[in-house]
Amino acid sequence: MWRAQVEALNAAGRTALAVDLPGHGSRRDEPFSVRACLDTAVRAIDDVGGRALLVGLSLGGYIAIAHAGERPDQVAGLVAAACSTTPGGPLTWAWRQSVRVIDRLPDRGDGLNRAMVRAAIPAQGAADLAAGGFALEVMGPMLEAMSAVRPLRDLARVTCPVWLVNGQWDHFRRQERAYLRAASSARTARLVVIPGASHLVSVVRPVAFTRVLLAALDDLETPDGSGAGEGAGLLSPQVERGA
Repeated sequence: MWRAQVEALNAAGRTALAVDLPGHGSRRDEPFSVRACLDTAVRAIDDVGGRALLVGLSLGGYIAIAHAGERPDQVAGLVAAACSTTPGGPLTWAWRQSVRVIDRLPDRGDGLNRAMVRAAIPAQGAADLAAGGFALEVMGPMLEAMSAVRPLRDLARVTCPVWLVNGQWDHFRRQERAYLRAASSARTARLVVIPGASHLVSVVRPVAFTRVLLAALDDLETPDGSGAGEGAGLLSPQVERGA
């Protein structure tokens, strides 16, 4: 799902690494836990030199926020996209109920998910999403585990520059101002809203999203930036039933 960003960053001379979290992609058979996700971030950042611009979307955004709060030594800058609503509220409850219903379908919702992706995502973005497979079976355990994360608390501990990136029509942006205020200890904290984009902003508006990443890396290399070590960017995935 990060193909467009990885290709563009590499073309710009940047090191970019997209990782699979437990229960996703090449690690689909592994059990999901928040701690396993955070351990994945530690290893991945070590692989690109020990310090990086950490980028996450949706699930990956919440994990990125938690990691930046826990391991500030590894995170030169944080781009947290499509994750400006705290898990555990009414939206998460409704999502969990829908997962229970959809899981009863013969294909566990695979056909419905693919139809929703085709309807809501541009063709190339839909192909990029499908490339790693749709890990629908992880939805229940993931939602249960993520109800324990505390992104506002974690953001308050983040000291590196922060970019909160949301699509204009994202249903996960309703607390974005509270998230921006929570990042009060960050060197800088910015809210970027990408016009015309929905929740999966990086695949719906890939060029605009990539420009945010390139600008963030440039900012980190200015004299008052934190430095990202070899111009590294790290991209972590999300999981979404439709858009």
